[in-house]
Amino acid sequence: MQWIYLDNNATTPPAPQVARAVHEMHEQFWANPSSVHRFGQMARGRLELARSEVARLINCRDRQLVFTSGGTESNHLALRGVLGPKPSTDGRAGGVLITTAVEHSAIKEPADELGKLGVEVVRLPVDQDGRVEGEQLLEALDRHAATEFPTLVSVQWANNETGVIQPMAMLLEAVHKFRQSCPQRRVLFHSDAVQAVGKLVVDVQALRVDLLSISAHKFHGPKGAGALYIRRGVGLWPQLRGGPQERQRRGGTENTAGIVGMGMAAALACDFLADGRCL
Repeated sequence: MQWIYLDNNATTPPAPQVARAVHEMHEQFWANPSSVHRFGQMARGRLELARSEVARLINCRDRQLVFTSGGTESNHLALRGVLGPKPSTDGRAGGVLITTAVEHSAIKEPADELGKLGVEVVRLPVDQDGRVEGEQLLEALDRHAATEFPTLVSVQWANNETGVIQPMAMLLEAVHKFRQSCPQRRVLFHSDAVQAVGKLVVDVQALRVDLLSISAHKFHGPKGAGALYIRRGVGLWPQLRGGPQERQRRGGTENTAGIVGMGMAAALACDFLADGRCL
């Protein structure tokens, strides 16, 4: 009997080149990339090369990427990093989260928690095609955008169950329009792009996205490796502390082998998209 795998939205099989890259890291470059000795710096060099490959995939600068353990952590870092409790707010959470009724649980559940901590959570409905309309988002911003605290809009780029792709250009245009009309209100845009990156062309510079979540195993990379894109100038409160890693935005020794595998998967995805096979 021949088995056929048809569940690539759940996870993709690691590409052979990815498996080899991960194996090489475990076998030869296993040192801590934060160590200053030669072995550590050899691992660091490969980690930073992987960062540049992932950055190339979404068209951002290397330093704008924070490596995480995957899409769920990236989503939590984006939501809680912007809206969660901070010492500067005396431990209070505040602001507004505008999201949709069809988000992944990695957005729904932290949104529920933030709601209990004082954040106003607004969930936009979708039309019969599963999409959010730009005018609908603009109306929600007019009605709910905060003044004292930031407002975060979080919309999943591509749905993991239905495959619906949101009109990101239209939604971001609505956000930019609101910013121009109400510059005194701080509005940021985040996208859970886990199901889009590596499958669709995602250009964070062209669309002027503020935050974007990525997971390696959705585009033939290893599990346990992800990233959060953070636009320059966006303030984000770290959620994991314990070291200066990732420019002090995510403490803990990096999953170097997983990150290198992610970098290889990103390079393969760039070639795949350049061929026009996912356009």
